[in-house]
Amino acid sequence: MKSYFRPEIDAIAGYVPGEQPKMADLVKLNTNENPYPPSPKVAEVLKNFDIARLRRYPDPTADALRDLLAADLGLKRENLIAGNGSDDLLTMVFRAFTAPDRPVAVFEPSYSLYPVLAAMQGAPVYRIALEGKDFSYPADAVRQAKDANLLILTRPNAPTGNCVPRETARRYCEEFDGIVLIDEAYADFAADHCADFAGEFPNVLVMRTFSKSSSMAGVRLGYAFGHPALITGLMKLKDSYNLDTLSQEVAKANYADKSHRADCVAKIIAERERLIRELLLRRFTVVPSQANFVFAVPPDGDGAGCFAHLREHAVVVRYFPGKVTGHGVRITVGTPAENDRLLEVLTRKYPC
Repeated sequence: MKSYFRPEIDAIAGYVPGEQPKMADLVKLNTNENPYPPSPKVAEVLKNFDIARLRRYPDPTADALRDLLAADLGLKRENLIAGNGSDDLLTMVFRAFTAPDRPVAVFEPSYSLYPVLAAMQGAPVYRIALEGKDFSYPADAVRQAKDANLLILTRPNAPTGNCVPRETARRYCEEFDGIVLIDEAYADFAADHCADFAGEFPNVLVMRTFSKSSSMAGVRLGYAFGHPALITGLMKLKDSYNLDTLSQEVAKANYADKSHRADCVAKIIAERERLIRELLLRRFTVVPSQANFVFAVPPDGDGAGCFAHLREHAVVVRYFPGKVTGHGVRITVGTPAENDRLLEVLTRKYPC
């Protein structure tokens, strides 16, 4: 059959989202979701919501939500754009800054959606390898990315969980002659962040999401902030009504409850450290993580075998095939009970 697609679309395999498995007695630790529910204030919003509002279009630019987020960051509304999850914002960024003559530079391993979005634009991808078993950042990263128009820095990185040092990230922003996108999906679980870089550098965008620390992966809401000129350009590319009314309302209520979010984050960090200790006792090699997950290599270096063993017992983690990542698995930090179940199943194959 004749293809009617652009050659770039025919050539790509497409991004494969994390599995949403259907099995009994499941412990789901594969897509970095928050194991705790959002703020109780979300339930109040839903209970009292006037459904007559749904006959009207939502605020196309989510001004009230943007004002709330911007104020918390010490910015103004014009510094911020909201989207239907981080992936919506990434699509805007790639449409804005990449093309066949405008390459993107990404670190590897990292979020596997980045090269797919580049392929949709026909944009070349410069892949900058992280170094060693600890996935450290190369000193010459900016040199490797020098001909790109967009450099993406995922901090903390996925699937490894480690962070490029803040001063190294600052040097990237100072030296790179293009747009630096700092993807901070997991920033609330880290020791520090780079949000202030968005106000300091005119070429820097910082992106965050409600899917992780805010427990709202099912709502699909993310935001990016930077110089007003960058935000104005991205506004030209977004869908007219990319955030529905309900999402805007529950997001405002959830974000305002800072104590609830902080409590959830603290519990996850405590469990992350416990999980790392227990994995080390079972002779795993674990990358020091500042996210809500850990990348762990079993004693035999067989990531696929570890993944299969856990799945056989209804514990689902994430496995990334390949020379660099195929020897390990990425494990989302769950509740204490979920983590206990994970460790119990692992002990059958990898005793202490």
